[in-house]
Amino acid sequence: MAECGRKALSLLEAARSRYESLQISDDVFGESGDDSSDNPFYSTSGDSDSDNYIAEAAEEEHQQQQHHHHHQKRSDKDCGHGGGTGGSSGAGPPGSLSRSQAEEEGWTETLQDVTVPPYKETYGPTQKMLDTATALDFFQLFVPDNCIQNMVTQTNMYAKKFQERFGSEEGWCPVTAQEMKAFLGFVISTSVHRCESVLSIWSSGFFSNQSIALKMSQSRFEKILKYFHIVAFRPSQGSNQGLYKIQPFLDSLQQSFSCTFRPSQTQVLHEPLIDEDPVFITTCTERELRKRKKRKFSLWVRQCSSTGFICQVSVHLKEGTDGLAALKNKPQLHSLVAKQLCQNISGKNTIIFTGPSITSLGLFSEFSKQDIFCCGLLSTRKSDCTGLPQSMLVCSSTPAQRGQSRVMMKGSMSLISWYNKGHFRFLTNAYSPTKQGIIIKRKSGEIPCPLAVEAFAAHLSYICKYDDKYSKYFIFHKPNKTWQQVFWLSISIAINNAYILYKMSDVYTVKRYSRAQFGERLVRELLDLDDCSPTQ
Repeated sequence: MAECGRKALSLLEAARSRYESLQISDDVFGESGDDSSDNPFYSTSGDSDSDNYIAEAAEEEHQQQQHHHHHQKRSDKDCGHGGGTGGSSGAGPPGSLSRSQAEEEGWTETLQDVTVPPYKETYGPTQKMLDTATALDFFQLFVPDNCIQNMVTQTNMYAKKFQERFGSEEGWCPVTAQEMKAFLGFVISTSVHRCESVLSIWSSGFFSNQSIALKMSQSRFEKILKYFHIVAFRPSQGSNQGLYKIQPFLDSLQQSFSCTFRPSQTQVLHEPLIDEDPVFITTCTERELRKRKKRKFSLWVRQCSSTGFICQVSVHLKEGTDGLAALKNKPQLHSLVAKQLCQNISGKNTIIFTGPSITSLGLFSEFSKQDIFCCGLLSTRKSDCTGLPQSMLVCSSTPAQRGQSRVMMKGSMSLISWYNKGHFRFLTNAYSPTKQGIIIKRKSGEIPCPLAVEAFAAHLSYICKYDDKYSKYFIFHKPNKTWQQVFWLSISIAINNAYILYKMSDVYTVKRYSRAQFGERLVRELLDLDDCSPTQ
């Protein structure tokens, strides 16, 4: 027993050392409170994105093996033909290159060293907060008083216009800035106390919260909720974008993210977990999931993988007039989203990590001209494989050993095929193919791999684990209107970023609040309660 304990500890220390060498925060190795995470080098949780990638790769592997015998003769016959014509031969995905075409395009098995220039930014908070700064002070770096005052003005304008058209409402009076802060506090409290409905606060049931319910009557809260607006009316000129009611707030939020924090060299483009608390997803039945309304928007972020700070957000409607909705081809859509997320980081030698729907040779080549370096996982089903050698994208008839890899290069771009209970393929110009790394697993120990594979696994696993922490601030209030869903999700992201800045400040050395405590403190400060210390 003691021997196993020592072995596990040594693996953890080895993983920690590797982790720090890849510029990833050690925050995941333990955080105060009950929201600490396991080492991401170990197996991920059942609902993480990285497991989805693994399942996808395994499924592709199984499908290729299942059809390998059926297509063997045809693949052999077409080996030197037709791959670049859209993959019609069945030997590879659409747009991939046959062996002769790959050679003509410059793909070779001769490897050369690749070096990424030093990062041209210093990362971290851009301003020093006072030792006396409160949770509300950090939150208001992103949602300042003038933003809240705009909510007050627009809400009152909407209420006035609504009542002029449909008749006055008895007992209504214009909302004040103090009431608007309290309104935000009540809704944010659903993330702290995990209650499905914000109205539960005034109930006599399990989720009632009399300590804050006395701050505002339920009737008054419901009236503010009825008229709440960021933009009361559609502008007479300008965009007819479906998100016009939230766009000014998103623009303000994005500017504040950029002004308050500079990310590290390594960043991840991904869709964060935004629908529900992970516990609900893993415990509810399939029927319950189907009954829930489908989201009408997608949200992508660029996230600093050294801290978890969400640097930039991109929202688009799945159906609507925002331009992106017209792109039915998902790789094309996600490529455009990636360009939007990275438009402010050119020329800095940033390294970004991407999932299969974004990874493509064309996009990575375009980014490299802007001094943006990439490392992405490839999927023959989800990725745009145009310009990539077929021989690297189809499974060989020869069984591979665990940890075995093949690499081909074109200029500084490396295409890697690595085997670990299935073939995983990566495209990168951020890591040298001549350098080796290791994946450390609790049960199987060290698995050799190219350094790019280790870096991708480490950074993506960090982000997937980070979703578990970020979910601490999921606002459970679920409005029907899309713009309101986007608004409350954006508020969740703002609270997440506020906590990160708090942890990186001197204030944290004075009072070390966990995520849950920080959230509770923020709620009490928004409600202007006398005792702002978190309840134990």
